[in-house]
Amino acid sequence: MDIPERLAWLRASSEGRSWLEGLPARINRCVGRWNLSLGGPFPTAYTSLTIPGRRLDGTEVVLKIPFPGRESEHEALALSHWDGDGAVKLLEDDRSLGAFLIERCVPGTPLSNTGQDVALDVLSSLLPRLWKPATDPPFRSLADEASWWASHLRENWERAGRPFDKRLVDAALDVLGSLPGSQGEPVLLHQDLHGDNVLAAQREPWLAIDPKPLVGEREFGLAPVVRSFELGVGRNEVRHRLDRLASELGLDRERARLWCVAQTVAWYSPWHIEIATWLLDM
Repeated sequence: MDIPERLAWLRASSEGRSWLEGLPARINRCVGRWNLSLGGPFPTAYTSLTIPGRRLDGTEVVLKIPFPGRESEHEALALSHWDGDGAVKLLEDDRSLGAFLIERCVPGTPLSNTGQDVALDVLSSLLPRLWKPATDPPFRSLADEASWWASHLRENWERAGRPFDKRLVDAALDVLGSLPGSQGEPVLLHQDLHGDNVLAAQREPWLAIDPKPLVGEREFGLAPVVRSFELGVGRNEVRHRLDRLASELGLDRERARLWCVAQTVAWYSPWHIEIATWLLDM
């Protein structure tokens, strides 16, 4: 089986190379463990190997083998917690294999294909379903994650050659120091709920995939949607996503804005950083 080229970045570290080299044997073990017939892997996954397949009874599934990391650590647990309510169902989980099975979304069209306002209609209904009561442990708290981001944010910015304005670093650090201690009710958060992580399905019209779960206040849950350039690129589009979701969901717009600035800077990507700059003045 050919490994998708988008996983090539893992070859830069010894841990990544070891994980990639072990994939063929791990896939074979999963096939035997769950009696799978597999197709070719999805080409778009960046931090995991995801492969469509079928079980002996004909059930369509996806085998997911995430590269071990902080964000993927509790993914299967989050899917289990949601139990199919607004997200794909977890069908099997074997921690010794570092792999799990989920239901397959068919046809699997991403929500981003619908246009921004239709997508926001869906997300306005989906987000409250995902915001189920949860605790840390077993999940990691938003407060802990904010502290971890803050501990290396400036160093990472320096090491990357100062790729964006220092005022974004200062603003993010201010948020990460001030907001965690004054949060509202803790719920389970999907911190990567962008327009390509909600797919068209048959059991429900739309289901969330690929959670990177945290436990924290609801306002943080708007960050990935506001930042989702898949739903529309531009200052007005970003403002519209923030204003509409904060209003419809009864959330504190200012806290949602600040959390989006902080997470976008902490998760630095050249495609997103301009959005954080716009948000500073919204």
